[in-house]
Amino acid sequence: MKATYIDYSDTNSFSKTLIAYLNNDAALAPFYGNRPDLAGFKDQLEQKKNFAHRELLSKALTDQYGDLLSSSPEVAQNILRLKDANTFTVTTGHQLNIFTGPLYFIFKIVTAIKLAKDLKEAYPEHEFVPVYWMATEDHDFAEINHTRVFGKKIAWDIDALAATGRMNTESIGETVRQYANTFGLSENATKLTELVEEAYLQGSSLADATRTFVNSLFREYGLVIIDADRKEFKKLFAATIEQDIVKEKSFHAIEKTSTALMDAGFSTQVHAREINFFYLTDEYRERIVRTDDGRFEVLHQDLFFTEEELKKEIHAHPERFSPNVVMRPLYQEIILPNLAYIGGGAEIVYWLQLKANFEQYKVPFPILIPRNSALITDDQTAGKIFRLDFTFKSIFRSSETLKKDYVKRITKHRLNLTDEWMEFNAIFGKIKLRAHKIDPSLGPSTDAVKARLKKAVNSLEKKLLKAEKRNHQDALIQIDRLKDRLFPNGGLQERTENFAELYLKHGDELVRELVKSFKPLDFKFTILY
Repeated sequence: MKATYIDYSDTNSFSKTLIAYLNNDAALAPFYGNRPDLAGFKDQLEQKKNFAHRELLSKALTDQYGDLLSSSPEVAQNILRLKDANTFTVTTGHQLNIFTGPLYFIFKIVTAIKLAKDLKEAYPEHEFVPVYWMATEDHDFAEINHTRVFGKKIAWDIDALAATGRMNTESIGETVRQYANTFGLSENATKLTELVEEAYLQGSSLADATRTFVNSLFREYGLVIIDADRKEFKKLFAATIEQDIVKEKSFHAIEKTSTALMDAGFSTQVHAREINFFYLTDEYRERIVRTDDGRFEVLHQDLFFTEEELKKEIHAHPERFSPNVVMRPLYQEIILPNLAYIGGGAEIVYWLQLKANFEQYKVPFPILIPRNSALITDDQTAGKIFRLDFTFKSIFRSSETLKKDYVKRITKHRLNLTDEWMEFNAIFGKIKLRAHKIDPSLGPSTDAVKARLKKAVNSLEKKLLKAEKRNHQDALIQIDRLKDRLFPNGGLQERTENFAELYLKHGDELVRELVKSFKPLDFKFTILY
């Protein structure tokens, strides 16, 4: 594939806060640690060098993978490397979208893989392991139970219970068949069908199915996939769980930071609660709240704890306490020797709200890396863009703007009446002067006539443009079709389309091309064709 790059700001698709972060806006400096550059990573390596849980981490990951490691030697090697004090991780995370969900799921992981490669080149004395953190404790099943392929929605419609990672996939067979039926007949279609069936038709948990599927796509790059819904990991987090629930430390730190962010002119993404943990079982995941009498209640379950009972429960059964969105990042950094977090625009924004919380728990704040964003098309579509005299940068403008620009560029006629209006304006200056000599009160009447004429001239300009558009109808229809193809439902391709359509065209070369083309520390939007 050929690659070209444009600034994120030129896409008009990303938040003001993210663009400010990329541009090193001084107003955001208090809300993050090291900058996302090689110098920042040098400092980050120093901060994270004393990570203490390597043996536990490596053993737990080995247990999670089980037999998968026998067919994944690069992954096995990286898990073994995590025991070494010279090895560090770069992490991305996402929910367990069936069949990987939107294309940006793939982009996140590729960014982590490429960043690990780039860091190895810059610091050859260290090892860098790309990690995908599965959000197995999330309970918003409606967000992950579907994907879109060739414009068709494929959904797994069942009732969800508790954490999505614990859900059994025994009922997903029909959904798998619907997904595979969109592939057609080809060598790549056969391979993708086999990968999907191997992952999802074993009657295992959704976490295990996701690990198997994602591993089949990325194992040659040594991607390590972690499920943190484990007692051995939660034990490392137990003291933090207690302080958050009993002392509400996180709430106060994050609220203060969020207010400071807004005062600096930036939006916030999440809200901390007084208690930022759920109580988790195989049947439910419900919020913990403090009652008026000082006890702690698990909502909707008629389950209560005194403070002492709760402390005992946390340390005896830490696996029953599930962090919400503002505490999961801290949990991640406690159990991994992690240097950087790779996230989407909204994720980067909410991480900016968390730095003070990391500081009070004395946990190093990771470098924030916006994931690579991309648009993938083909030579035929690229040729149409160029034949219409557009660029990859200009194609991000609205359809109406593109059509207007095209007509103005291609027409043999002058469609604006600027010169004529300047003549009118001069005439009205003379008329107003004459009217003023006769009666000064006639000035407003003269201005009103001028305003009506200006409106009429503007209306005539629009009619001229509309008439000329009719003369180029075929080209304008091409522009609409081009926009629909590149921006499904009016948004970025990566936010709706599943990777399957691209895999069917490119097979395993798809990931290889992405790894080759992505540049995680350049912060440019990637266009591949």
